[in-house]
Amino acid sequence: MAGAPRRAAGVFAAGLLATAIGLTGCTGTAPGGGTPTPAQSSTGGGASASASPVPSEDAGPLLVPDGSAIDNLPLFASVTDTVWASGDRAAGRAYVDALAAAGFDKAAMQVTQDVSTVGNAAESIQFSVLWGDDCLVGQVGPATGDPVAVVVTATLEGTCLVGETRPIDW
Repeated sequence: MAGAPRRAAGVFAAGLLATAIGLTGCTGTAPGGGTPTPAQSSTGGGASASASPVPSEDAGPLLVPDGSAIDNLPLFASVTDTVWASGDRAAGRAYVDALAAAGFDKAAMQVTQDVSTVGNAAESIQFSVLWGDDCLVGQVGPATGDPVAVVVTATLEGTCLVGETRPIDW
């Protein structure tokens, strides 16, 4: 029975992300249309040959400034995975800083609180980058299990996350 609470937390986290995305009134986009899918950490992606820079053989995913959110999902997912594997895995600021260092626009980002109002660590953290009319959204935390990275359509208000988010003032 020791695995049951962990599985329940993972199911809760997946439901939480689905609910958050559903509440935004967003429809996800995936390569070729359809619904959003969890990102892979690989460099496989949806970058078109004309929009994609030519990487060296050992380069990981690269920012595609003229590309779509889908084109940039491999880099977003890779950064998310890297921070998740670090000692800063529970710090929203670490995701924002790492995404900015990878070339994403900090002014286009949102992040949820990583500490509750009573001082407890958040069960999950969401962070996003607005990319045109789409959003790269990540979710991590003990209730989430493996990191999640998806592309969804921005809200009608032009934001990615719904509800109160943390000011990115650093």
